[in-house]
Amino acid sequence: MLASADSELDHGPRAERSATMRMCAVSREVRPIDELIRFVVSPAGDIVPDLKRKLPGRGMWVTASRQVVAEAVRRHQFTKAFKRDLRISKTLPADIEALLVRSVIEALGIAAKARQVVAGFGKVESALREGTVEALIHASDGAADGIRKLDTLARQNDGNRGVQPPIPVVTALKSAELDLALTRSNVIHAALLAGPASKTFLSRSQMLVRYRLADDDKTAEKHGQDF
Repeated sequence: MLASADSELDHGPRAERSATMRMCAVSREVRPIDELIRFVVSPAGDIVPDLKRKLPGRGMWVTASRQVVAEAVRRHQFTKAFKRDLRISKTLPADIEALLVRSVIEALGIAAKARQVVAGFGKVESALREGTVEALIHASDGAADGIRKLDTLARQNDGNRGVQPPIPVVTALKSAELDLALTRSNVIHAALLAGPASKTFLSRSQMLVRYRLADDDKTAEKHGQDF
């Protein structure tokens, strides 16, 4: 069902459960809900990002972009949409990014508990050679040499995948964040294996990268399969 773009607010999570599109209150563009963030008002009058789209009350939708959220704060878009005085943190764009990072860390931790992750250069290299890797993960602050070697091996394996898409490369987390997710130290390289928990991690990683970089519709084209 295509949600109506006539109102800046939805009618609550239950009413919007079957909706696949919503209008961004800032750009006024209708987008898939996976490219948007829903915001609600807490009982205390605070603006709260509803990343899982489950919080009660009417919601306002904004493109999942740090730049667009900052614009919504600057233009007092939340106050206009909800038609009431609200408490809006000046650090809201950064706070949302921190929440998205936490959600990616949690998803990677769940995938690891499900034995859908291997870590360490040697184990990742072996998994790539065996053809069991669904996604390659590098710490964003990792050394370029090791990253280049594994990326090269992954690209070589892409030719053996037939009609399957290339192996995605995820660089959304720092080494310390990978350490936290995998409960070990000095993680620079990891590989995601097939499974439902892996799909959740990839979906959340895409959301984080989109939030950091999606200033326009060309972001997906620019980054291709890597995020």
